[in-house]
Amino acid sequence: MGRSLWGLGLVLAAGMAAAAPRTDIVVGMQLEPPHLDPTAGAAAAIDEVTYANVFEGLTRFGPEGQVLPGLAESWSVAPDGLSWEFTLREGVTFHDGTPFTAEDVVFSFERAMADESTNAQKALFAGINSVNVIEDTAVEIGLDAPKATLLSNLAWGDAAIVSPASADSNKTHPVGTGPFKFSNWIQGDRIELVKNPDYWGEPAKLDKVTFKFISDPTAAYAAMMAGDLDAYPVFPAPENLAQFAADPRFSVIVGTTEGETILAMNNARPPFNDIRVREAVAHAIDRKAIIDGAMFGYGTPIGSHFPPHNAAYEDLTALSAYDPAKSKALLAEAGYPDGFETTLTLPPPSYARRGGEIVAAQLRAVGIVSRIVNVEWAQWLEQVFKNKDFGLSIVSHTEPMDIEIYARDDYYFGYHDPVMKSLIWGLDRLPEQADRDEVLRAAQERIASRYVNGFLFQLPKTGVADARIEGLWVNAPTQADDMTAVHWQE
Repeated sequence: MGRSLWGLGLVLAAGMAAAAPRTDIVVGMQLEPPHLDPTAGAAAAIDEVTYANVFEGLTRFGPEGQVLPGLAESWSVAPDGLSWEFTLREGVTFHDGTPFTAEDVVFSFERAMADESTNAQKALFAGINSVNVIEDTAVEIGLDAPKATLLSNLAWGDAAIVSPASADSNKTHPVGTGPFKFSNWIQGDRIELVKNPDYWGEPAKLDKVTFKFISDPTAAYAAMMAGDLDAYPVFPAPENLAQFAADPRFSVIVGTTEGETILAMNNARPPFNDIRVREAVAHAIDRKAIIDGAMFGYGTPIGSHFPPHNAAYEDLTALSAYDPAKSKALLAEAGYPDGFETTLTLPPPSYARRGGEIVAAQLRAVGIVSRIVNVEWAQWLEQVFKNKDFGLSIVSHTEPMDIEIYARDDYYFGYHDPVMKSLIWGLDRLPEQADRDEVLRAAQERIASRYVNGFLFQLPKTGVADARIEGLWVNAPTQADDMTAVHWQE
């Protein structure tokens, strides 16, 4: 009898062990990050791995885009709006055991703002004239003028807080304060994170997260079907979503992103320095054909650089409606009755490669011959984003509230407009959201009527996951695969 009960106990224990939820996850990504320091690069893939998982800022974005406390637990602003005091969390340590203090905030911001900084979003820190330690758990940020966007700016991955002890090696061995620690990087294959047992906040529910790089849509589909991947938050083959939706093993998670997908034009280079040529390009584009052909119907047409889900959105697609006859007339008026030749530089994402083929055909129909040049992501960043060596390009700008890039003289598409600068300058100085929305609408109208770029569609978030997984973001208010609340069903 005793022996039988002992055996039954073993069987029950084995059953309970089998029923325990998994504590690891394998997540698919299309692009491998060039490195892992979010404060020193423009590639979205860096934040996809590290945002909220490894690195944290004073504030952070929540799953619906709300600005939440991060390493700062609270803050207050002076009556004149020229200084902010942040109260920092106590008992926080970096993954290497180094204590987090106000000195790290000063170091991080001064490093980001330095002349030699490689931060891709230095404009986030514009107007900050001082960052001072009040005490170990309090810091003051001084401003040249009131800055209504400060809290959201500090939530970007580019404003993550780093330690002087590890900043120089964060590209290959990132050390942050987040709920996961960097464990391993097998170049060309995967990055592994493990749970941080000393995390200051709500501990992660997963013990291990593996980000696996599978860029080929066919391979991504096969990996999901075989169970080699547990989730793919931005699945690269929208044509397969219906098959996943029909399979009870999977859930299809379709939401919004901040990704304005544009046909970028080099405004600083002929012939795109002529507004008539830019307008001609805009009228040559059939957005519906691009969305249907490249995205299989997923995506919302846009007529300016602004997300349709934002309350300040204005539908300006009619300004650049598909009209090949008008496009040809504008080209003739600009001195190109027979069209012209240019390059169309395309990074790896399928929206760019597939969309590029369709765009090239549409442009060819009005006389513009665009020679497609496919490049890897690192090459796109170097050639197009940094060196501005391109005619046309297709890319999705996934940063939140980034219409202010049209007020930057040194931005890659070479648009210079004092009116746009004034609009963005004033935007930060308006505390009331209703007033800010009016300025945002004016900014949308300005760039749409100047045909700065060809505005294609808002990139959707088309995710696929094992149906037993909970806690994945539906929408993407910033470029992140936030794993902090992800878990398997009990």
